[in-house]
Amino acid sequence: MSDQSINSYRDLRVWQDAMTLAETCYRLTRQFPREELFGLTSQIRRAAASVPANIAEGHRRENTGSFVQHLRISQGSLKELETHLLLAERVSILPASDLQAVLVQCESLGKMVRALIRSLQGKSVK
Repeated sequence: MSDQSINSYRDLRVWQDAMTLAETCYRLTRQFPREELFGLTSQIRRAAASVPANIAEGHRRENTGSFVQHLRISQGSLKELETHLLLAERVSILPASDLQAVLVQCESLGKMVRALIRSLQGKSVK
């Protein structure tokens, strides 16, 4: 996708994939025990929603440096999400097969965010 075809954060593949990951996390946590509603369910959903939200917010900023900072915040939220998911599997409320599938999504998205940061940093140096 060329720069000219990106009119909104919604046009960014990284945002689209982050939304898909957040949706996956919401669906997975529906099966969690009710007593986890204010525990891991809430933490996973908040971290998952934070990833695309920060991409969107950063894209709206007026300068590349601010966008990169928001992408880094998204990376942090992604690692927080992975940690909550790993804990959910360790305490036996998330099946290992579900964990592996969502971790693959997290890894792929993390690579995309890193590549976008590198690309943006290259543009700001020129």
